[in-house]
Amino acid sequence: MTEAIRASVEAYVPTCEQEEHDWQTILRCLAAFPDLLLRSCQPMHLTASCWITDPTRTRVLMAYHNLYRSWAWLGGHADGDADLLAVALREAQEESGIRNVRPVSAEIFSLEILNVGAHRKRGAYVPAHLHLNVTYLLEDDGTEPVRAKPDENRAVRWFGAEEVLDAVEEVSMHPIYRKLLDGMRRFPPHTDR
Repeated sequence: MTEAIRASVEAYVPTCEQEEHDWQTILRCLAAFPDLLLRSCQPMHLTASCWITDPTRTRVLMAYHNLYRSWAWLGGHADGDADLLAVALREAQEESGIRNVRPVSAEIFSLEILNVGAHRKRGAYVPAHLHLNVTYLLEDDGTEPVRAKPDENRAVRWFGAEEVLDAVEEVSMHPIYRKLLDGMRRFPPHTDR
C-alpha cells in the first residue's frame, strides 16, 4: 500500500538539515510500519499538507486552525489513501471551499515530521503522536470566495508572503513556514491563468 509513497519519498531531494533527518526517518518508518496510512497506526501516521500560493507567488492561503489556535497551512490525514497529492487537494477544497486549486508540481514539495500533542477531537481522546507529513505546492488564482470549515478551522484567508510569519502564533512552525516560503520562490510566478 505504501510502495508508491516510498518511491516518491526516496526520489525526493532534501533541501535542508531538517528535511535530511526527517527524510531518513520517514523512509525507515515506511519500511517498518505497513499501516502508516491509517490513524490507528500509533505513535505515528502519514499526513499530507498543502502550501497554497497564488500564481504570482506573493500570497499564501491559510486557515486559523482550531486545535493549534494559530494560522496554519491546510492538510490532513491519509486515512488509507495512498495518493497523498489527492489527499492534499481534497483537504485544500474541504478546509477552504476553493475548487480551482491545482498542483504546481505533482512532486513532493517538502517533508517534515510534526509533533501533535494529546487532545480531544469530536469528544474522543487522541493521544500524542507524530505526523509523517508530505507537503505539496498547490496554486489557486485567489478569486474564489473562501470559507471556514467550523470543525477544523474558524477562518480562512489569503496572506501576503511577508505577513505569514507575523500571523502564525505557533512559533514552532516558523522554521517550516520559512522553508516553504523560500521553496515556493523556486517556482516562477506567472499571470497567464
